[in-house]
This record gives sequence, C-alpha cells and structure tokens, in this order.
Amino acid sequence: MRMPVVLITGAGIGIGRSSAVAFARAGYRVILTDVLEREGRKAAEEIVAAGGQAEFHHLDVRDSARTDALVALVEETYGGINVVLANAGIAHKVPLAELTDEKWSHTLDIDLGGVFRIARAAAPGMRRRGSGSVIALSSIMGVAYGWDEHVHYSAAKSGVVGLVRGLAVELAKDGIRVNGIAPGYIRTAQALSEENSLGEAGLEAAAKFIPLGRTGEPEDVADVAVFLASDAARYITGQVIVVDGGLLVGRY
Repeated sequence: MRMPVVLITGAGIGIGRSSAVAFARAGYRVILTDVLEREGRKAAEEIVAAGGQAEFHHLDVRDSARTDALVALVEETYGGINVVLANAGIAHKVPLAELTDEKWSHTLDIDLGGVFRIARAAAPGMRRRGSGSVIALSSIMGVAYGWDEHVHYSAAKSGVVGLVRGLAVELAKDGIRVNGIAPGYIRTAQALSEENSLGEAGLEAAAKFIPLGRTGEPEDVADVAVFLASDAARYITGQVIVVDGGLLVGRY
C-alpha cells in the first residue's frame, strides 16, 4: 500500500515544522518546502532520523512555475499528493501611512496568493484520483479580529477564508475537501518578534485572558491539521477551525 503524501509550505519553522513532525508520526511521507533552506533541511533530517519519511525542497510560494514543477515532480515520484498544508506566511508591522503598494502586494502574494498557487497546482492530480485534502492557514485576525498596523495581514488572512469556501464548493464533486485553520496566539518565532508582533511580554499578557490559561504551541495547531486531513474529518469541508484556547468566545 502506498504511503500517503503530504506537502507542507513554510515547513522550516513554527506551525509548519510541527505539522511536518505530526504528519510523519501519523504515517505520511512529508514533503517539506520553505524559503528557509537551512531550517527546512534540518527539519526533514530530524524526521528521517526519528524513523519517518521526509525530504526538503526549496520553494518560494510566489513562484507559480516552481510551484507547478514541484507538485509535478512529487506526483511523478510518489504517485500523487494526498494532502496539501498551505502554511507559508509572513506578518510585518506596517502603519497605514507607510503601507506602500509594494508592501501590500508582498504580504498578499505570500499569505493569500501562496495558498492559491499550491492548491491550484495540486488540484488536477487530486481530481484524477478522486480524493484529496487541502488545508490552509488563516488566523483569528482573518476571522474575527482586526490588527493594528497589520491591515495587509488581516486582509490576506480574511481572503484565505473566502478561498477555502470557494475551493471547497468547486472541488467537492471531485472528492476533494478544503478546510482552514485559524490559530490564535501561538508561540512561534513570528509571534515572539517584538518588531512585528506581540513579543514575549505580549504573549504572557495574552495568556491572562485566554480561557484555557495559556498561549498555544505549534503542536496544538499541527494536531488539528492531521485531524482535518484524516478520514475522521471525512464529512468536513469549507470550514475554518479556530484554534485559540477559547480566546474569541471568552473575551467577546
């Protein structure tokens, strides 16, 4: 029986890296992709050292030709891609007065365009096989919150929600499920950046008003991704699952 294959974008650090580990433990062959070459290769090597099947490929999700070529290579080598986890994203703090067209487009091109490109590339193969799962990372900033000096990020992550819904309807007849995950405050390098996000002190403060009493860990999101890809979620499509420790329902 062929080992199922998952392709993860932004797999070098944070949620992507933890998801790669979680999928490997669940019995998947993991294709890790990232622009972070050193981190991505190290993550793949650690999975292999632990007995899993993994490999790293450099991928900038803004590059349509490279995205298409990589998907084609993986399909030819392993007989298909069962799951795509579109996780790659950036979050740069930019006040509106300084938000140039270039900065706006840069974030939208990665956080929303990157999801679109990898889904578009993987869909034909999934359609031919009559099955597949696409999972996209949104954010609580895309489903409920606004974020001061991050309007480009919030817009992109809101766009992911619409993309999930549209793709879910269009691809359902071909046996492909499309869902999203909207993480809350998760302890990642991005969230720990004082320049672009909350920083350590901000995360500690956030934990005080999260009902479960802590900020999330990347593994908390990774396990939800594995669930959404599994047969246990076979009747779930077009949904964006909030993973926030009760933040949204507890604070408002």
